[in-house]
Amino acid sequence: MSDFHQNGVITDFHNLTRRPVEALEQELSQFAKRRPMGLILPSLFSELEGPALSAIVDELVKVPYLNEIVIGLDRADREQFLYAREFFSRLPQHTRILWNDGPRLRELDAELESHDLGALEPGKGRNVWYCAGYVLASGRSSVVGLHDCDILTYDRSLLARLMYPVAHPRFNYSFCKGYYPRIAEGKLNGRVSRLMVTPLLRALKTVCGPLPYLDYLDSFRYPLSGEFAMRSDVLEGIRIPADWGLEIGVLSELQRNCSHRQLCQVDIADAYDHKHQPVSEDDANGGLNRMSLDIAKALYRKLATQGVSFSSEDFRTLKATYYRLALDLIEAYDHDATMNGLSLDRHCEEQAVELFASNLLEAGNLFLDNPRERPFIPSWNRVQAAVPDILARMHEAVELDNQGRV
Repeated sequence: MSDFHQNGVITDFHNLTRRPVEALEQELSQFAKRRPMGLILPSLFSELEGPALSAIVDELVKVPYLNEIVIGLDRADREQFLYAREFFSRLPQHTRILWNDGPRLRELDAELESHDLGALEPGKGRNVWYCAGYVLASGRSSVVGLHDCDILTYDRSLLARLMYPVAHPRFNYSFCKGYYPRIAEGKLNGRVSRLMVTPLLRALKTVCGPLPYLDYLDSFRYPLSGEFAMRSDVLEGIRIPADWGLEIGVLSELQRNCSHRQLCQVDIADAYDHKHQPVSEDDANGGLNRMSLDIAKALYRKLATQGVSFSSEDFRTLKATYYRLALDLIEAYDHDATMNGLSLDRHCEEQAVELFASNLLEAGNLFLDNPRERPFIPSWNRVQAAVPDILARMHEAVELDNQGRV
């Protein structure tokens, strides 16, 4: 069953019956005959040593409909890459690891940078971008899912629900975004989404006026979720940020490239918990501090592409408007948590809002001070136009890393 959430921009699939995962997988296995499916897993090496990823792999071993799994591995030396090859070797699907710090992919990266086509900084967005390039190079998947590697509550039904709308041969969806409640251990989580993105979108509507783009973003129940699925041809034409603005950047590109009738969101889990980022008040390059800054910059850049102009005064007004809206929401969240028997620390919530408000202004200053900044990684369509054989050489490099000596 589906409805149109909030303002009717995208289709919203509720998980009313919680169908058994085996039934979903049986159907998806049939769908895979027409639409082969793959999965992208962007990972830091440290996540291989964490509590979540081994359990995720145990679940993926049981998934019958995936044709390939592509793992983007960041911050790994040679010994760690060899460890990763062994770590993922139990997966029965066609599995390849992109050793992003290895000499072969570094050489390709340097070549792209020489053409001003590479990602300017490391990050999740850069990792996902290279994985997308490999998926295009392999040609094994016409539907591609993506989820994070730190999900502590993972089971394979999450992936089945995420892939279903895009993989179904009678549906015309090109993109599906996952959502879920952010509750764990008796606490209300999801601070960046609750305390920054939601009140910021509402503040932007007040300061900039009503815009279809802002209504579109506001129609997603959890715009910052790291779980989505799409047709593989979508990967060729999107430009994404290299940093923590990835999720907002992807949604923004889909709004530009696709009809809203091709986009949907789906309820994929009853419970979801993952590694929680620290606020990092004293470190602008870490935790929620860096994340909130990157998200604000991504929003400003996308609004600018739609003709919105900003001044220093606009950003000061936006900060004040956001701050008032966010404080009002904290009270509502507090009441919601109390009614549901959950805990919520209002002092910590308000401290986070103060940090986010400051970062809205800082992101605005960075936006105004760097008008020539190239914030998005070029689309693979553009990269192939400049370097026609790049995907073939990437495919060869990944094959040599995974099957040969390194």
